[in-house]
Amino acid sequence: MSLNNNYTELKNICKQIRKDIITMIYHAGSGHPGGSLSLVEIMVALYFGGILNYKPDKPDWSDRDRLVLSKGHAAPVLYAVLAKAGYFPQEDLNSLRKIDSYLQGHPHNLSTPGVEVPTGSLGQGLSIAHGIALGLRVLKNKARVFAIVGDGELEEGSIWETAMSAGYYRSGNLTAIIDYNHLQIDGNLNEVKSPEPITDKFAAFNWQVVEVDGHDLPQLLDELSKPINHDQKPKAIIAHTVKGKGISFMENVVDWHGVAPNQEQYQKAMEELNG
Repeated sequence: MSLNNNYTELKNICKQIRKDIITMIYHAGSGHPGGSLSLVEIMVALYFGGILNYKPDKPDWSDRDRLVLSKGHAAPVLYAVLAKAGYFPQEDLNSLRKIDSYLQGHPHNLSTPGVEVPTGSLGQGLSIAHGIALGLRVLKNKARVFAIVGDGELEEGSIWETAMSAGYYRSGNLTAIIDYNHLQIDGNLNEVKSPEPITDKFAAFNWQVVEVDGHDLPQLLDELSKPINHDQKPKAIIAHTVKGKGISFMENVVDWHGVAPNQEQYQKAMEELNG
């Protein structure tokens, strides 16, 4: 599905994805709403804005663009988008985290169509994405690789090892999107261990670096749709987002990193989203 610049419909999809995220986490009784909600516009732009090349009926299509959700705890947003894209039935979303469900708490590629690699051990997804990018270049495959990285995840040393390697090898088919919502499980990013200056660090490792509003669909689509040169610098998109975006009592509240809403909170969230 490609809606390109139909922003009204894309915004409607964003609203539905947020409903799906909250509903599946509510039914599961556990999960990570905050960092899933902050990624909604980014994921909708990628999957429904004409950015990613993919075929839901052929998840292993060799020429597909690859997306690696390095911050694997945000699996609910990935599952909601994959269901909307047609990879599996929408009604299966409420099996999240249930025994025998293929929608595990963190993405698992051997059981879930559309998932490229298992993620959740933070810091590893970007290096996996770079390995895929290098492999595609060897195969002369023009597919692109996108890695969604959490801002707290930037505290992992493996992130910067990959940044150095990707810049050195000029892996222009790799794009890292940083979900910069300023909060992690233990509190404010700058109070735990600030990764700043993020822009300067990626630039020092020979990356193209741009900053965008991670909830502005036109801005996201404009940046994501720019042509790439497979033998030039990789790109880092610093996407400024709001944790818990779209639900007033969850926005910028660190406690909603990994807690499911109770019935009253769920009803209040759905009222806001429906309104």
